[in-house]
Amino acid sequence: MSAQLLQPAFADPVVDSQRGFRAALKALAGPGVIQTLYATPSLDGLAPATYALCLALLDVDTPLWLAPSFDTPLIRANLSFHCGCPLTTDREAARFALLGADDLLDLGGFDHGNDRYPDQSCTLLVQLPNLEDGAMLAWKGPGIETQHRVALPVAEGFWDERERRNEFPRGLDLFFTAGHDLIGLPRSTRITQERA
Repeated sequence: MSAQLLQPAFADPVVDSQRGFRAALKALAGPGVIQTLYATPSLDGLAPATYALCLALLDVDTPLWLAPSFDTPLIRANLSFHCGCPLTTDREAARFALLGADDLLDLGGFDHGNDRYPDQSCTLLVQLPNLEDGAMLAWKGPGIETQHRVALPVAEGFWDERERRNEFPRGLDLFFTAGHDLIGLPRSTRITQERA
């Protein structure tokens, strides 16, 4: 790994990691509600919120799978150095995966956990251009009083692909990021295809 590729991470690793972790928990506890991470570092190819989530959630025990668009020497070097996470090309071995909008139509191979250990599933970090230019859908389920209206710019086929991978308590939890913002989508959230 070339030291020339390394760029700054969190200014205050302990405090900033805790802030990122809390934002991630709030995002999953309140699906569809935007959480904003301020004062986050940047890394070419990763939105600030994406990078902050990586710095807060990844460590030596969380193998990471990178979609081809994120598999750059710069991203590999910085995530390996700052997070210590092993990088894997095996989807089944990944605890986290970093994807873009174009990668959402094939979620095959990622671990959805099992009935005994559903928490061992892979968590998907999905970077999008924004969090509001898609079809308006209704999100319902735990953490949502009635419904949240969310309009993520993802391919329509993604929702069917997600449904095929979810068999509660097994399933995939997702974070969608754009700029400094993130939205959580836990496996327990139901998405209604009709317009909200």
